[in-house]
Amino acid sequence: MTTRFHHVNICSGNVPALEDFYRKLFDLQDADRGRSQIRTQGYAGDVAFLTDGHTEMHLATRDLGVAFRTGQSLNPLERGHLAFRTDDLTEIKRRLRELNIPFADFGAWAMKGWEQIFLYDPEGNIVEVHQVRDSPEAE
Repeated sequence: MTTRFHHVNICSGNVPALEDFYRKLFDLQDADRGRSQIRTQGYAGDVAFLTDGHTEMHLATRDLGVAFRTGQSLNPLERGHLAFRTDDLTEIKRRLRELNIPFADFGAWAMKGWEQIFLYDPEGNIVEVHQVRDSPEAE
């Protein structure tokens, strides 16, 4: 199993201003490599995808109602999250269950081809783990 840090998600009430800030200050580029945002499963907010060529930033519209609309126990778009990409999400879920760490299984709900789970770390930070399936971005 391979797992690596993929992105940090920052939530904002003004995505264009935040995107402009990070693009200009750090010369970040567009990270949207043919991916397609799903806007019909509980979250339709705007998201900017930026990269330094290695790691991504996802700048997302803050949405306090995502957990209610998706029937999940946590909201990854309230204050943002850290994200890891794995090639074996089933193994990650097995480990979480073995360690008695609860998680919310969102499945493929926000990004076409991405299966996502979210959990809290011991400090209450939200952590995403996702696996890319059936997508031009699959690496």
